[in-house]
Amino acid sequence: MTDVRNARAQADRGRRMSGVGRVLVAVYDVLALAAIGRSFVQIVSKFDEAPLAYSLSALAAAVYVVATIALIRSGRGWYRVAWATIVFEFVGVVAVGTLSVLFPELFPHDTVWSWFGRGYLFIPLVLPVLGMWWLATHRPDSAASAKADAA
Repeated sequence: MTDVRNARAQADRGRRMSGVGRVLVAVYDVLALAAIGRSFVQIVSKFDEAPLAYSLSALAAAVYVVATIALIRSGRGWYRVAWATIVFEFVGVVAVGTLSVLFPELFPHDTVWSWFGRGYLFIPLVLPVLGMWWLATHRPDSAASAKADAA
């Protein structure tokens, strides 16, 4: 019985982790690593200069790590986590981007999401849109996901 559940979960994961899905995960992974590195250096070396900006960079890094893991894992639970993190990411990019344009004094130093991800070639703005599209078009099989979640 466990072999059947694992096979179905693997089939669901394989369906999401093929083609564009692999590229999406790879970009999330690279962005997570970049955001982790950036926030670590900022917090360790000059946190007192822009604590809000550097804390937001660390938050973005955490969101990218969780989104990457959720996109890789199979099952309805991870599918929901992927949706939650990607929607949170999109709202964060739009909110921080808008605030950094309208009130630049709030962000004396750039964050990952400042100016809609300008420092990252606007990838933080485009990536969640692609992620939401990918999740919407690659829903987990409900029977296989229910069994994978129960395992």
